[in-house]
Amino acid sequence: MRAVLRHRLGPALALPLLGIWLCAGAAGAQSLSADTLAEHIDHHYDSLHSLEVHFTQEYTGLGMDRHETGVLLLKKPGRMRWTYSKPDGKLFVLDGHDGYFYSPGDTTAQRVPAKELDDLRSPLRLLLGHTKLEKELTGLVIDPDGNGIYTLTGIPRGLEKRVALLSITATADGVIQQMEIEETDGVRNMLIFSDEKQNVAAPESAFVFTPPAGVRVVDGMPPV
Repeated sequence: MRAVLRHRLGPALALPLLGIWLCAGAAGAQSLSADTLAEHIDHHYDSLHSLEVHFTQEYTGLGMDRHETGVLLLKKPGRMRWTYSKPDGKLFVLDGHDGYFYSPGDTTAQRVPAKELDDLRSPLRLLLGHTKLEKELTGLVIDPDGNGIYTLTGIPRGLEKRVALLSITATADGVIQQMEIEETDGVRNMLIFSDEKQNVAAPESAFVFTPPAGVRVVDGMPPV
């Protein structure tokens, strides 16, 4: 049947029809709007109860160049545990009230109130489902990356003097694969996520920070 159809159409007609089909496919790939993708991202993370995902973090600027990896465990409301495998022993725990930062070899762990970590320069608000991206980002632009992946870019309201660009790469249904912040002072912070597992078991004990022997907890400063 395909051979008969090809014969009847002939090359002169078949090629234009193929071009029309390809153009239609490309138009469909770009039909998702920036506002719609923002809504899908918000909805995806707002609907989760818990989450486990592998992350890679790349941080450059201010004389630093770090490449770190680990696993994030999240549980609502407001709890996270970032367990680093590189460097081994580094830890960030958010218990719903305070965030605790500890790096191996340090004699102190930094404690910062959760409310002081709550802005779009970190992934905390996004992953905890606290955002309304359409309202919180200005100049929203969407770019299709192919294979059902899109990059959403904008600038967080109120942070225009600090943030040059926020980019979120996600699937059409709102699963974030990458988040990148470019700050106006040249700092670049990128997080790559993979192997997301939704609504996993997340015991309360995972979100209790217990300092290593000999380590004191001190009040730290939030990011400037």
